[in-house]
Amino acid sequence: MWHVLAAGALFFPGLYLLCSRCARLVLPGWSEADCSLISSRIVSSVQGFLAAGSGIIIITSCKDVKYDRHWLATSYNWFIIPYMVYDTYAMYLRHWYKCQDKSTSNGKDHFSAAMNSLLRKDFLMLVHHTATLTIVIPMGLFLRGDIGDFFVGCLFVAELSTPFVSLGKVLIQMNLQNSFLHKVNGAFVLLTFFICRILLFPFMYNAYGKQFGIPLYKVPFNIPLHCNIVNASIMAPQIYWFWLICRKAFRLFNSSSSKDR
Repeated sequence: MWHVLAAGALFFPGLYLLCSRCARLVLPGWSEADCSLISSRIVSSVQGFLAAGSGIIIITSCKDVKYDRHWLATSYNWFIIPYMVYDTYAMYLRHWYKCQDKSTSNGKDHFSAAMNSLLRKDFLMLVHHTATLTIVIPMGLFLRGDIGDFFVGCLFVAELSTPFVSLGKVLIQMNLQNSFLHKVNGAFVLLTFFICRILLFPFMYNAYGKQFGIPLYKVPFNIPLHCNIVNASIMAPQIYWFWLICRKAFRLFNSSSSKDR
């Protein structure tokens, strides 16, 4: 699968550079930081659609949730490795731009300032990327053997919320946070995040239980312990992020209601 790995290594950074160049041409008044920011969000959205599309294809193709195979379950795992590496660097780059003026004015080392900002503000996302690269992807490629493509597809579908999250950030970047489009997009963020990242896990357990005639509440006791541990480890940050999204949505709609009065 080296050709898939190489394709991802060319595709994601290449798309970022293309979007960044187009942004500078179309939006000449924007700073380099703004162009970089919107470019990274476009790349994240494209990856989200590709992952979710791959997941839907896998899920609909695997009738046997344990033993059926689909080539995308392995190929997209390879393809996503360069994205995770690229996106980690893109996160650092965002903080590098944010700290540029500050570090220049007070003489503080620019790299240290950017790293401190990254670790302080995006620590959980950094842990998520690191765990995905070192634990989740190796398990999907090597440790699960020839079983479980259906569940790999389910995890890919979780990325369906990413384009809406990215669009929301782009609208804020363009000072459209009070627009009707931002509110509609916020509703889609809540809906897709809840369905694809929270309800996803009961869905996977229910699919397994249906195939083997096990009630949903008994499924956790009929699968290996490490499967429950991995699922709980993946689900925990999703619940935390969903709580943050709900809190932000509440503030947004609450402030809008106050203005209407």
